Amino acid sequence: MTIHRGRCHCGNIEVSFETAKRAQDLPLRACACGFCRRHGMRTVSDPAGTAVITIRDRGNVNAYRFGLKTADFLICSLCGVYLAAVISHGDKAWGIFNVSCFDDAGEFTQEAITVNYDSESEAERRARRHANWTPTTFLEE
Repeated sequence: MTIHRGRCHCGNIEVSFETAKRAQDLPLRACACGFCRRHGMRTVSDPAGTAVITIRDRGNVNAYRFGLKTADFLICSLCGVYLAAVISHGDKAWGIFNVSCFDDAGEFTQEAITVNYDSESEAERRARRHANWTPTTFLEE
């Protein structure tokens, strides 16, 4: 297993993403929505992996929702970095992660696949995220 660790610029939000795949073998996505395009996003997930998001000060985390409002895009209110998006259902959560925030971001050398999810219904979007995103837990310090 490989662990990719990352954080926002100030360290208020951290992620630990664990996967059995090499960085170069994980598909990267570049969502075509306005939010992701404006952030130059390259995101990664592995449904067979696990992730932990640690938040030092929840009061300084903006959980931005837009479009169908099915996921929280975690943005640090202190430094402005977008680190992850998460979808929750009951006590379970799944996430995707901004590889630019990883300490080893340079290992993700593959081209990101541009994707467009505009035609998805809310149910289709939730189902895709549950199937393809990484099981995620939260810790607060």
